[in-house]
Amino acid sequence: MNQNSVNKKTEPRVLFVDMNSFFARCEQQVNFWLRGRPCGVCVYTGKFGCVISLSTEAKERGLKAGMRLNDVIEQCPDFIPIESNPERYREYHKRIINVIKQYCNDVVPKSIDEAIINLTNYPYADPFTVAKNIQRDILQKVGDWLTCSIGMAPNAFLAKLGSVYGKKRGGLIMITEQNIDDILKTLRLGDLPGIGSNMSYRLERNGITTPLEMRYATPQKLKAVFKSIEGVYWHYRLNFIETNIVAHDYRGMQAMRQISAEKRKNIDYIDQLFMTLCLTLEKRMVHHKFYCKSIGFTARYEDNTRWDDAFTISTPVQDAVSLMRMIRIRIDKFEEATGSAPVMNTQITQMRVAVTNFIGNGDKMYSLFEDMDRQETALKAMHAIKGKFGSEKLVRAVELTDGKVIKDVIGFGSVKDLTDQDYMITDKQ
Repeated sequence: MNQNSVNKKTEPRVLFVDMNSFFARCEQQVNFWLRGRPCGVCVYTGKFGCVISLSTEAKERGLKAGMRLNDVIEQCPDFIPIESNPERYREYHKRIINVIKQYCNDVVPKSIDEAIINLTNYPYADPFTVAKNIQRDILQKVGDWLTCSIGMAPNAFLAKLGSVYGKKRGGLIMITEQNIDDILKTLRLGDLPGIGSNMSYRLERNGITTPLEMRYATPQKLKAVFKSIEGVYWHYRLNFIETNIVAHDYRGMQAMRQISAEKRKNIDYIDQLFMTLCLTLEKRMVHHKFYCKSIGFTARYEDNTRWDDAFTISTPVQDAVSLMRMIRIRIDKFEEATGSAPVMNTQITQMRVAVTNFIGNGDKMYSLFEDMDRQETALKAMHAIKGKFGSEKLVRAVELTDGKVIKDVIGFGSVKDLTDQDYMITDKQ
């Protein structure tokens, strides 16, 4: 879906739904005891675990997402850490999308806790009424602790800005030609979604000190400041031209994990994590019918150094075994040539595997020594069985280890791998 256009729109018919403290509120939804208490979801609940989602009560104590658990507990001794439950959050996400689709089929899930609704082709639907009904239905049909903020505007970016601006203003904000300047007047550059501290500094150095000044800057000036076409897109966003309603094709995929001090003591865990990352990418490529021709691997260490490698292959691959084998070969050659310490060691704090340079299954070149069609069919069948009956019901030899299974994780942008079929669930809760 690509609904972008260079034409200016003035009617506020795009809605942006932003769930409040989503992961934490999902946990408060299923555990009544957590309600009204400062709590948060952590990647893991060890001393230096990272808090990725905070309850409203925790935010009111001054806590911030991204803090380490030891710092959180020091600042808020009664904080309750909760280990992440990705499947729970995906399930609530799907149920929320189903509620939204009762009002409009033009829905683009942007992340696990955000969605764009385009009412352009629904001329008789009043955006404000639809927004209020969605808030009500989520509370009644999905969970009475799952609140959201909804922004309404002529384009998706301003609707998102409205959802952020509206979190402390009743949760429903409409941005129009009549009030946009008044709203932008009250904001700093860093309040605009997508403008970080570095870009704020660059804009200020070029005489643009507020979002309002940014709106009235010429496309040419913004292009020069951003040093790319992205500056022109920012002019469009702030002047009611659509640039954000698009479900982007993958340019690349990556699987990455932080490794706690406790976990990295065990080299078997490091090896298992490497396999898990490759298996994750295999699942995504099979789902999207992609083969990759470029592979990357990064390991970061305790002393802030890192080992990077990226290479291109002649025959595209899709399976985890091939990814693992080729990365291992590259590591072995590097260690042999340099006499270095093992790349895979107990000092690793972060590991990343990436694939890119995709081709579709209809464009792949066939190897003379492998039946790739049979391999592709086998992978599809295996992942279909795992998806239907559980990941433990069918396991390849490469997946058998003596250690514990590495847990599923989820990020705020992890909805690209959900399909229309995933959203077809019945409303039982």
